[in-house]
Amino acid sequence: MDEKQLLKDCLDGNVHAQKRLYDLYSRKMFGVCLRYASDYNMAEDFLQEGFIRVFMKLGSYKFKGSFEGWVRRIMINTSLEILRKNDVLRYSVELNPSLDMSNDEEQVSQEIDSSVLMKHIQEMPPGFRAVFNLFAIEEVPHKEIGKLLNISEGTSKSQYARARAWLQKRLSSNE
Repeated sequence: MDEKQLLKDCLDGNVHAQKRLYDLYSRKMFGVCLRYASDYNMAEDFLQEGFIRVFMKLGSYKFKGSFEGWVRRIMINTSLEILRKNDVLRYSVELNPSLDMSNDEEQVSQEIDSSVLMKHIQEMPPGFRAVFNLFAIEEVPHKEIGKLLNISEGTSKSQYARARAWLQKRLSSNE
């Protein structure tokens, strides 16, 4: 069955098609949610809420562009909305003067175990984690990040730089 037919079956309320759609995308989307969450339980909550929204908004998908990209955007927006609703982002973007922002930062090895990297990303303060994921992984421009998180473009850039420094420091101490 092709994706278009699967989506139409989901829109018709076919529970088996909805389960297939969930099974098809849940693993990848859990990875997306995990990057914004501080632990697996939070990521599961983001995923659950995200899929509720996917099924609620499925009728608005116009079959243009990647469906996976459309689902990914819903997962990201859902994760950020939950973080914002809990006011996690507002208080986590405070500046930490102990972070060394010099240009001669120690270079971190190019070969990093993905599970170690994911662990460190999850340990980031939520504001750092959100900006880092949006900019470095999702390739969202700082101006748009500012709008998404209700912060200035400059704050987004600053938080990204500090998130990178924070991550580099953690990865350097792991080696």
